[in-house]
Amino acid sequence: MPGTTADPPFRPQVPAELWDDWRWHMRKRITTIARARQWLRLSADEEKAIAGSAGRYRWSITPYYASLMDPDDPSCPVRMQAVPAPAELEEFPGAEVDPVGDMTYRRTNRVVHKYPDRVILLVTEACPVYCRHCTRKFHTTDVDGTYFRDDEGGSFDEDLRYIAAHPEIRDVLLTGGDPLSYPDGRLEEIVAGLRAIPSVEIIRIGTRFPVLLPQRITEDLCAMLARHHPVWLNTHFNHPKEITADAARAVDRLLRHGIPVGNQTVLLRGVNDDVATMRTLMTELLRVRVRPYYLYHCDNVTGVSHFMTSVEKGWEIMEGLQGHITGFGVPQYVLTTEIGKIPVTRPYFTRTPDGLLLRNHHGQELAVGGPGHPITESDAR
Repeated sequence: MPGTTADPPFRPQVPAELWDDWRWHMRKRITTIARARQWLRLSADEEKAIAGSAGRYRWSITPYYASLMDPDDPSCPVRMQAVPAPAELEEFPGAEVDPVGDMTYRRTNRVVHKYPDRVILLVTEACPVYCRHCTRKFHTTDVDGTYFRDDEGGSFDEDLRYIAAHPEIRDVLLTGGDPLSYPDGRLEEIVAGLRAIPSVEIIRIGTRFPVLLPQRITEDLCAMLARHHPVWLNTHFNHPKEITADAARAVDRLLRHGIPVGNQTVLLRGVNDDVATMRTLMTELLRVRVRPYYLYHCDNVTGVSHFMTSVEKGWEIMEGLQGHITGFGVPQYVLTTEIGKIPVTRPYFTRTPDGLLLRNHHGQELAVGGPGHPITESDAR
């Protein structure tokens, strides 16, 4: 926490009892240049971007997440994810506010039904930190816009009725914004409403609180979620600096209550777009018992495009993971589109007239086929 000898002298001194209270962090979120200067030595470009975001993109940073940032370096990978930059105010070719088609598949005020057996439930537009690379930047950070047709604080009855009326829906993902922005009682009303629908088998929560404010993952929250099992949680670590002792304790608390934790990383230019960083991130996630799930190619979202890499860069990173770290530490590289999440990892085989030509992580090749490795059903016994 701030106040140790390693912290810059201009950072606030915060008593431990406050630092450990997630509500204090939410009340004290950094939302002005003056407050940001208490934690960071802002560059002229950052101040200009913060001012330019007014009326266009919301921004806020929890004191906890600010404490992970290098106070002197605007290229700090944590800082880049949370402090506005001039490039997010520029126009990029092909950028859209909803490139993944959420609005195309919206069926009620909150339900997005894109896949046959599962839906997302847009619980809120609020977040503890408004990530600069957010896929739903319009929904969560455009001051004058949101995906919601009605006030997010209204009744969930219409949304629950839709899910109940479609028994093919067996899996519901709570997302937003960040669902854990709601207090435990309000969140339990939603979760209990879903659990009361017989066809809903799995409830998932998409949240970045373990990264941005792990103090939110309390014993009371975990116990509440455990009352409605099976509950799964996916979070969003993008850089090894985010895997702190506090974050590890939050993950452990979830796991001890039977809540599996997965991770969805976004490939971000300047943040994690090199093999060494990504290997460290994935192995550190495994160390704290978080299962790498997806590596998302950054979407061409309005205000986000400057974070995009090439798909070729993603292939390079995946090549640097496959075979070099434990297999279940290798995420699936996907590109999210209006037609779904599409795996885009390069194959490790080539079809030949005699079978398959296989390639390993060292580039060694091996031909297989014939009776020992039948490729088609007609060749199988």
